[in-house]
Amino acid sequence: MTRRRSSQSSDYRRDGDTWLIEIRLRELRQLFHHLDPAPFHEKDIDPAAETYIDDAVREIGPRKPCKLVVYLPAVERESAGAGALPEAFAHYFEYRARQSRVELRRLLGRGVASLLIGLAFMFACLTTRRWLAAIGSTGVLAEGLLLIGWVALWRPVEIFLYDWWPIRRQQQRFECISRMPVEIRSGHHDPNV
Repeated sequence: MTRRRSSQSSDYRRDGDTWLIEIRLRELRQLFHHLDPAPFHEKDIDPAAETYIDDAVREIGPRKPCKLVVYLPAVERESAGAGALPEAFAHYFEYRARQSRVELRRLLGRGVASLLIGLAFMFACLTTRRWLAAIGSTGVLAEGLLLIGWVALWRPVEIFLYDWWPIRRQQQRFECISRMPVEIRSGHHDPNV
C-alpha cells in the first residue's frame, strides 16, 4: 500500500472544495487487517491505513470536506469487494467512533469515582487537621495533611480538564471519516506516489 502523506493540508490534492485522501493499492485486501476472519464488510481496516486516514483528517481538519480515493488495478476495481468498500469503510469507522464514545464514558466514570474518593480523602485530611489544631499540634503534619488532601484531587481535575478532550476529538474524527465518501478509481500501482 502506498499513500500520499504530507505534513500540511495544502500538500493534499483537492477536487474543487473537497480534499482527497489518496491510497494506492495493488489489491483491495491490503486495506484490511489480514488476520481478521470477519466477512468483508465487517473487517477491520489495517492499522497503518487507519492511522494514515486519521492523521490526514487531523491535518486537513475534520470540518473540511474530504473524500477517500482508493486507486486499484482494473481487475481489482471490478471485484465484488471493491463495490462493498464504501459500506465496509463506513461500518468500520462507525464502530471506531462507538469505541471512542465508550472509552470517553469510562474515563468520565473514572473521573467521577476519583473525584468522590479524592473529596472523601480531602475531608478526612481536613478533619484530622482540625483535630490536630484542637489538641494544639500544628506544624508540618497539619500542613502535610492539607497538601496531601489537595494532591488526592489532582487526578480527577486532570481528567475533567485535560484527558477527555483528545478522546472526544478522536470520536469526532471517526464520525467524520465514517461519513466520508469513498471513490474507487483505476490506477496502476506506482510505488513513487
